[in-house]
Amino acid sequence: MKNYKFLNVVTGWVVFLIAAVVYLMTIEPTASFWDCGEFITTSFKLEVGHPPGAPFFMILGRFFTIFTDSSHAAMAINSLSALASAFTILFLFWTITHLAKKLVNTEEILTLGQTIAILASGAVGALAYTFSDTFWFSAVEGEVYASSSLITAVVFWAILKWENVADQPHANRWIILIAYLMGLSIGVHLLNLLAIPAIVFVYYFKKYKVTRNGIILSLIVSLVILGVIMYGIIPGVITIATWFELMFVNGFGLPFNTGTIIYSALLIGLIVFGIHYTAKKGQVLWNTVLVAFTVILIGYSSFAMIVIRSSANTPMDQNSPDDVFSLLGYLNREQYGDRPLVKGQYYNTPLDSRTPYVDTKPYYIQKDGKYVVTYTRQKAQYDSNYTTFFPRMWSRQDQHIQDYKSWAGIKGKPVRISGRDGESQTIQLPTFGENLQFFLRYQVVHMYFRYFMWNFAGRQNDTQGHGDILSGNWISGINFIDSVRLGDQSKLPDDLKNNKARNVYYFLPLLLGLIGAFFHYQRNKKDLWVVFLLFLMTGLAIVVYLNQYPHQPRERDYAYAGSFYAFTIWIGIGVLAIVEGLKKWMPHTISAILVSVLSFVLVPGIMASENWDDHDRSDRYTARDFGANYLNSCEPNSVIFTNGDNDTFPLWYNQEVEGVGTDIRVCNLSYLQTDWYIDQMKRKSYESEPLPISFTEDKYVLGTNDVIYLLEDPRIKGAVELSKALDFVKDDNPRTKLAQADNASYIPSKKLFFKVDKEAVIRNKVVPENMYDQIADTIFINFGGKNYISKDELMVLDMIANTNWERPIYYAITVGRDKYLGLQDYFQLEGFAYRFTPVKSAREGIHFGMVDTEKMYTNLMENFMWGNMNNPKVYIDENNQRMMMNIRNNFNRLAESLIVEGKKDSAIHVLDRSLELIPHEVVPFNYFSLQIAENYYGAGAPDKAKGIIDSVINSYTQQMDYFLSLDDKYIASVDEEIQRILYFMREMSMIAANNDQTELSQSITKLFTDYLNQYSAQN
Repeated sequence: MKNYKFLNVVTGWVVFLIAAVVYLMTIEPTASFWDCGEFITTSFKLEVGHPPGAPFFMILGRFFTIFTDSSHAAMAINSLSALASAFTILFLFWTITHLAKKLVNTEEILTLGQTIAILASGAVGALAYTFSDTFWFSAVEGEVYASSSLITAVVFWAILKWENVADQPHANRWIILIAYLMGLSIGVHLLNLLAIPAIVFVYYFKKYKVTRNGIILSLIVSLVILGVIMYGIIPGVITIATWFELMFVNGFGLPFNTGTIIYSALLIGLIVFGIHYTAKKGQVLWNTVLVAFTVILIGYSSFAMIVIRSSANTPMDQNSPDDVFSLLGYLNREQYGDRPLVKGQYYNTPLDSRTPYVDTKPYYIQKDGKYVVTYTRQKAQYDSNYTTFFPRMWSRQDQHIQDYKSWAGIKGKPVRISGRDGESQTIQLPTFGENLQFFLRYQVVHMYFRYFMWNFAGRQNDTQGHGDILSGNWISGINFIDSVRLGDQSKLPDDLKNNKARNVYYFLPLLLGLIGAFFHYQRNKKDLWVVFLLFLMTGLAIVVYLNQYPHQPRERDYAYAGSFYAFTIWIGIGVLAIVEGLKKWMPHTISAILVSVLSFVLVPGIMASENWDDHDRSDRYTARDFGANYLNSCEPNSVIFTNGDNDTFPLWYNQEVEGVGTDIRVCNLSYLQTDWYIDQMKRKSYESEPLPISFTEDKYVLGTNDVIYLLEDPRIKGAVELSKALDFVKDDNPRTKLAQADNASYIPSKKLFFKVDKEAVIRNKVVPENMYDQIADTIFINFGGKNYISKDELMVLDMIANTNWERPIYYAITVGRDKYLGLQDYFQLEGFAYRFTPVKSAREGIHFGMVDTEKMYTNLMENFMWGNMNNPKVYIDENNQRMMMNIRNNFNRLAESLIVEGKKDSAIHVLDRSLELIPHEVVPFNYFSLQIAENYYGAGAPDKAKGIIDSVINSYTQQMDYFLSLDDKYIASVDEEIQRILYFMREMSMIAANNDQTELSQSITKLFTDYLNQYSAQN
């Protein structure tokens, strides 16, 4: 058809419109959990997020928020992701139609059937990606992956456009455009760079005759270009800047940043000269290389935003990259450590007995007009006799080691090693075969292939999987196939069967993609190789590079979205393949229409239908509201300690964007181990005064007081006063240091105390008047079996010593007990946070501290917002469910305390509200649900208690019937679940018996006994 180009453009925009409407309809209207709250904050106020930063994304996000007020800033940035994703679909459509058109053996004018087939190929492939699990997830939240996907799609499309005009003058302008986009992509995410090998091969196939050596050389060149950008340009440009800066400041005594300015001027001058010289001499290749290098740097220059904003001391200023030295560490992600790739250690490889550690990078700070080295980072050196090529099992954390052994079935080989003290020991070193087994079973199959199948076969549920048969596996919807891997799927209990994220596509997208790949291979091997390189580099190559340890904190499928993008190209081509195959049997136009319609319905149609309910985040406000609830749990001008992403980023979002609780200081204990964060905590932020930290910078700079040892000095009887212990740490006298531990600081006792200023407690209304007689005279801190405390714990102790009850101190309910410093008996629960008080309470079971029932009742029943979490139409994923379990526990604790106080009616109201907000259908009943039943009994509502127990028993009965029906080979995978249910059944029986529910207790006991006997018979 003569109007093919017009139809191609129009159809592309129609597909874009479909994607845009779908994504804008399903975006989360506010911040999501994980990094989204941070990215929205950094975009809205141009602040500095976690390394290595995303400055170009920040700029784009800021542009989108210009047109809204703060209450809609999150939606604006989420809309950025939605539109970027829709444009990704647009360019994917045009990529598929470009490749599909080359597969049709025809002249320039296409027939009607060919036109329909090509456009349908593009539409089916693009819409399959539109509705794919991973891409849709990223499209509806304020993260960088949607924008990164767009740049990948544009550069791949651009090299195909270059291919069309490669023989024309000025064709290289497309190469320059690609280079510029690559530079910009550095300011979004580095994943885009992995398209380089595919781009190089498009260039090679177009310009050169294909030979085996040519292919090998092109592959090497592509990897060199990738390496030059990743390890040369990105860190190298800044590394050279540090040399100039050090020379001009420390060497010549000039002001800070002089060397950076001179270096920048020299670099610009050399580039201008080089471009002018190569153009004058007609050296086209080198001119193109220099111009490409230049535009990469121009795109990369978005990182100037990071330095500029860091110099302004923004409230969020992670790593404080305000000079070239800190910027280099920021870009290199030095705070996250590294992992071996080519050669390295196993998890139990011994350190080198002669040089266990070697100095690597110095850490510079600005002091007295110079750059001063305060610490030299060290790297562990392992005994080369026990290292391995391609190390996959390298982490030395206990949990990871346990998982390595499980995934790889490690038996190991005994190796006898000699220690530095001359003594020898035998270790079970993994074999290289076991190393590869872990690579294949965990890193390839579990952490890539499983995600691939989620997108093109189906997904079991949204529960994070660690290898068991119940969580996060791929499924197809074809029972006999799924049952072979996961047990009989026809007998699933309701909790598993009704999970909204249980999506099945019956292998249809996968089969269509495989047909397309085979057809591509038959018709155009060059293009097949190009797409395959994109598929490989954004898939398995990332698996190799990341070298992930087991038990990741979250699912990582988003990292491989580029690989799934490439596969949907073959899904599109699969439509053309079937049309071409059927044209022998029916008219071409009819076959094209028939195949197109069926493909639309059976691939993107089924995917959209299956995925809609668990990707529709409209009307979900949980992350925003939960973050506000943490802040609203605190008194004015207080401090709240947090520890992870999901109890920190939503709080920052609320403060920075929504303006909630700006007088409260959110202090993340993970960051409090760093000098830059302590600096920020000592500065005022909005209405929040500086934290009362008395340590000066030289006492907490990196390398100083990172660890404080706890020793029992026999000369010291009893506990040491806290302020004196802190002064001891601050003292520079060599006698206060441990010479045997590189002059590290220590505290000569494991028991500390501080006197309580009761007048200050009463003056600041820390406790109500009726508790004045319970105020402790002295608070003791007993570190027990601990041998050291970390820098964040030292800073917390310093704050406690200096605040004198003038400033309320809270711990978020999500902070682990290991960070409580043994103070939990002085905690008071007031909402989503424990307040540190001078009143000690007795521990009761798993609970600690006391409950301020008046404040907590007001917060939970009146003040807090719940983000629409009880709306059955709102999708609640596993992450939200975990948060809601904590909330359920809080309602239980409040109800329990109200019962103790004799306020049984209020307790019933609390329990009713808990079930209203967190129904069993949204968050299945768990341990805390048994407490709900027990509290209903205690509050005098036995019928409601029985209703809870009946619901739990019904759920447990379904689960046990399913588990015990499984074949023996699956029982081990669910053994822990079986034992957990049996334990809870016994607990329910006891709860019923203790509350005079004899008949109910007996029925549960009988059920428990029957299941126990069945379970015992199978073991």
